[in-house]
This record gives sequence, C-alpha cells and structure tokens, in this order.
Amino acid sequence: MLPMHRHVDTDLNDLKDLLLSMGGCVEKAIDEVHEGITKKSESHLAQVEKQEKLINELHTRVDEECLKFLAMQAPVASDLRLVLAVIKINTDLERMGDQTLNICYNGREFLRSTIEQVPKELDSMKKEVRFMVKSALDAFVRQDVELCKKVLNHDDIVDRYRNQIVDQLKTKLKSDPNNTDAYLNLIMIAKNMERLADHATNIAEDVIFVATGTDIRHGHEQIK
Repeated sequence: MLPMHRHVDTDLNDLKDLLLSMGGCVEKAIDEVHEGITKKSESHLAQVEKQEKLINELHTRVDEECLKFLAMQAPVASDLRLVLAVIKINTDLERMGDQTLNICYNGREFLRSTIEQVPKELDSMKKEVRFMVKSALDAFVRQDVELCKKVLNHDDIVDRYRNQIVDQLKTKLKSDPNNTDAYLNLIMIAKNMERLADHATNIAEDVIFVATGTDIRHGHEQIK
C-alpha cells in the first residue's frame, strides 16, 4: 500500500521551493558582485541590486507563508522544527542579500580607482563562499548532515583567505598611500564576503537541527 499523502507535506514543499528560489537569488547576487569587482563592471553590480530586491520580496513571502502554516496546521515535532528552521534560514538569506549590497557599494567605490587587479585570493575566497552557500541549501533539501559538516569546515578556509587579503592590503596601504581608499574598500569587500560564509554556516547549523533535533550553534564538536 502506498503511504498516505499529507496535505501538510504539500505546504512544506511549497515553503522549501520559496526558500530555494530565494537562495538562488543570493547565489546569483554573489556571482554578479564578484564579476563586477574583478572585471570592474558596473553592469554586473547593477544586477546585484535587482537580485537584492527579489530577495527582499521573497523574504516577506516566506515569513507570511510560515505564519500561515503555523496558524492553520498543527505540526508535529519534526514539521515544527522544519518551519522554525525555514524562518531562521529566511532571515540569514535576507541578510546575505544585504551583504552583497554592501559589497556592491564598496565595489562601486573601488571602480573609481586606478587599480586594475584585486588580490588573487579574493577569487578563491568567493569560490569557497559559493560552495558553502550552495552546499548549505542542498543539505537543507536533503537534510544531509554530512554535507553540513563540510560547510562548517570550509568556514575556516574562508577565514584564512580573509586574513591573507587583509594582511596584503594593509601592507599596500603603507607602501601606496595614494590608493588608500581603494585598499580600504577591498578590505571591506573581503570582510563582507566572510560574513556571507558565516550566514551559510548558520544555515548548515539549522539543517542539522532539523535533521537531528540537536542545537550545535555553540559548539560544532557536539555533532554526532
């Protein structure tokens, strides 16, 4: 006999789809803002603003649908954990949209400079962040705890890239004071990129909570 389909499953799947659409906008914004900086392209940076607007719209929709679900359903423990995680992930994705907009602002300031190249580590850092965001969202769909662990481990890699970039640029600040503003904007870009990784880490932690019921926010060593 086939398992009985629950109406609540349809509602939960709709919530997941909305959240994944929002995640796709975040991934697009990260790609566009990186292209805008590395290619010194205003057109790419303009795309970030469009994606951030979509992210904000989806943020509101997800919150509304979650509240509607909680009001109309009587979710069991696992379903309730999932909805609570969706609410938290929704907030992280919205903040990630804000971070890409912050990077966009510093990127526009950087575009005005005569410096043509950015630190090569910024490309590697962006790839790590992109991996973390995509993997965290994939893990959410599959409730994949092992993939979440990879996301958590990659956060340290992003931190190292940020430190390398900041150290390099501090050295350049001393040797090339005429381009101080450009270097400071690149430092802010690296720091905001690292914050994107922090939000991806938050998502991975929320997925672990959904999958296992364990809250690991204050200690990754608690993962079984």
